[in-house]
Amino acid sequence: MELAGRVALVTGGGRRLGRALGAALAGRGMILAIHHHQSAEGASQLCREIVSAGGTAERFEADLTNAEAARALPERVARRFGRLDVLINSAAIMKRMSLEETTAAAWDEVMNVNLRAAFFCAQAAAPALRAAGGRVINLADVGGLEPWPNYAAYCVSKAGVIMLTKVLARILAPEVTVNSIAPGAVLLPEDWPEGTGERLAATTPLRRLGHPEDIVAAMLYLLEGGDYVTGETIVVDGGRLIR
Repeated sequence: MELAGRVALVTGGGRRLGRALGAALAGRGMILAIHHHQSAEGASQLCREIVSAGGTAERFEADLTNAEAARALPERVARRFGRLDVLINSAAIMKRMSLEETTAAAWDEVMNVNLRAAFFCAQAAAPALRAAGGRVINLADVGGLEPWPNYAAYCVSKAGVIMLTKVLARILAPEVTVNSIAPGAVLLPEDWPEGTGERLAATTPLRRLGHPEDIVAAMLYLLEGGDYVTGETIVVDGGRLIR
């Protein structure tokens, strides 16, 4: 796919990996719709940077815990720009909760943002994506492929994203490809204990943490070069799953 001049929606685009992915797409000449909920400042800053560099970007607020808001978001973007070519489902929340600490409300919040919103965004985006011969990329996680005892809801939600990717790939073929990326230790949560990064790097076969650029490279391959790839999950973890 030639990206210049096409329209991309990046959910959770105001911070962390979503921000890096959005900035990279703008660097390829795409028109960016940057979704945010609580990260309005980060989304606004990214939009200003893109516009200052000669690109086009606007921010779109939506609370993705609400299924109707998730469904409405791609439609808003398509109406504003007249098309939608790429959907990046990046918005996610990660909460450390033991078995005993996990409440129904906390479980539902994680599932609604990480999994349900990705489905309804894709559902609403499907007509525009089919018309454009577009792409969907979902952000999964190695936590969806291995069990983390204090992150049950998060791991289950990301495992769901991996299966959702396969299901959507079947549904939207042949017009649209749907793939996911499962990052390993790239941007660690701010509240993780000191020394966690060093420990993770030491126990990763490639002996380092990942960089946002590693995830950007996988995304660009799937958008620009992966025309014959769909329903797949690319693991970008420095080899942690084989350690």
